[in-house]
Amino acid sequence: MTAPADGLGSEPDPELLDCRGLLCPAPVIALARRITGIPVGGLLAVAADDVAARHDVPAWCRMRGQQFVGERTAPDGVPIYVIRRIT
Repeated sequence: MTAPADGLGSEPDPELLDCRGLLCPAPVIALARRITGIPVGGLLAVAADDVAARHDVPAWCRMRGQQFVGERTAPDGVPIYVIRRIT
């Protein structure tokens, strides 16, 4: 993964949740299920090629009180959305 200005600094790579090929709302459902296994303060990266994920993931973070850190791009060009677990 490349890391443009996404607020990660020198933090380790987040755990990756691969949602390639899943259509809305499946990536957000998978995110909601997986985030509970991430420690508070930890990062989760969601790889999703569904165009709706670009809006759905940040909206889910706002609604659920989690921090949307930013977007990266995987080597294959798929967007990866980085979330920090706050609660």
